[in-house]
Amino acid sequence: MSLKKKIVLGFLISAVIIAVLAAFEYVNFIKIRREIADLETTDTIRSKSLQLRRHEKNYLLNGDTAEREQVRDYLRQLKEILGRGRTFEGSGRLERLRSRVEDYSRTFSRIEELAAAFHAEFGQVKLSRRQHAGFFRLIESTVLERPLVNEEVLRSVFMLQPDNPAVRSLRDLDAEIQSLRKSGEDILVRSKELDGIARENVDGFIRRSQIAILIVFPVFIVAGFGVFLIITGSVVKRLQSLTNLVGRAGGGEFRQMETEEDGWTGGDEVGVLIRTFNAMELQLAQREKELLQSKKLAAIGTLASGVAHELNNPLNNIYTTAQRLTKKTGEECPPAVRKGLDDIFSEAMRVKGIVADLLEFARGREPQLRELDLRNLVSAAFRHISSTVRTADIRFAPDVPEGCIFFADPEQIERVFINLFTNAVQAMPSGGSVSVKAEQEGAMLRVIVSDTGTGMAKDILEKVFEPFYSTKDKGTGLGLAIVFNIIQKHGGAITVESEQGKGTSFTITLPVKASD
Repeated sequence: MSLKKKIVLGFLISAVIIAVLAAFEYVNFIKIRREIADLETTDTIRSKSLQLRRHEKNYLLNGDTAEREQVRDYLRQLKEILGRGRTFEGSGRLERLRSRVEDYSRTFSRIEELAAAFHAEFGQVKLSRRQHAGFFRLIESTVLERPLVNEEVLRSVFMLQPDNPAVRSLRDLDAEIQSLRKSGEDILVRSKELDGIARENVDGFIRRSQIAILIVFPVFIVAGFGVFLIITGSVVKRLQSLTNLVGRAGGGEFRQMETEEDGWTGGDEVGVLIRTFNAMELQLAQREKELLQSKKLAAIGTLASGVAHELNNPLNNIYTTAQRLTKKTGEECPPAVRKGLDDIFSEAMRVKGIVADLLEFARGREPQLRELDLRNLVSAAFRHISSTVRTADIRFAPDVPEGCIFFADPEQIERVFINLFTNAVQAMPSGGSVSVKAEQEGAMLRVIVSDTGTGMAKDILEKVFEPFYSTKDKGTGLGLAIVFNIIQKHGGAITVESEQGKGTSFTITLPVKASD
């Protein structure tokens, strides 16, 4: 994952947390507004219920018409508020309160009717009981305050029968007044309950908002800071390691930096930089190795050239003298002498071969590029070695497509394949197979020469291209050094892979066309 995506991801995480908090707070705010509106409604109901009870008491105490109208007005207001159809957590209680207000209203109307009926009946009583006129005003003023006391007065003083309409009106009036007071008290209790529920709801939503802020905001801080630390920590740590490796590379110490393959740290720009640096380190290490090899070859070549020229003249004299002595002695030469002359002659020939290799290695002439057909070239090279080494038990398997054309020096490139094929055949004394595979990769030609021979140990692989290094008893150690030199002069590269008991593979990479 790139750094840009990591930063965007960190921002999105923080944004999502804030968005969740904002959405929660917005919904909570809407609910708080609704609950506050409900609280205002319940507070109004409670306040008007209190006012209703106050005017109810005043009316029952004084029988004042103005107080009666106030009761009617507050009943009308309560009915209007309760009839708006608002719904909240206390909606069931609200409905029951509405029912109680209706009961209260009916009871109050009944009290008015009973009070009016009593005054009408008491008017008839006054006509027949003028001797008790002193009680008239007292009874009429306290009819709503003390209906049962007035009933007792009518029965004991006025001598009215229990079934008298005025007496019955007072009993019924007392019952209705008691019912009215009970309904009024119930209205007051229920209005207080609704008000308490609304206040608890508001307080609950406010508490939830506070808790959400106290929880989500620290989570936001921790998440944002954590993502920041993860991103910067990973980047800084890897950049510091990369800086140290760059410093070591400047001192000639080429080391690889471990890369993380996961999508979080392995795919960002720093991971790409590390992989690029590792690839560069490999190339630098290879180039340094090739440069050291080239310098070594150049130095050895200069030495070899001088030594070869110095050896060539006395070697020619030894060779020529041995050849003349062999001819002069003829058949009369004792066997021991003839054997000595044959040894001198064969060893002189061997040394001449070594000197020839030294001169070939030391000359280092620039390649003369020509258009070559790889398939014909490798076939000719294998036929050439068949005249010098035994290939009867060797299966040669070239897998080179027709028309595989490239530009190279024919003598030098043929020498490369001759040396490689010779080494391959010598590594398979009991027989085996030599294969050549070629494929073009863009502007480069890739050729793999493999055998099924004895293979080489790892410590030997590191030295195969060094001059004068050989594992053969009579080897000069110059064959692969010459191959390396030729490939390098052609602008290519050669690598080797080998496993003991399974064989060896040389991979040659050459430009298809001559460079401008």
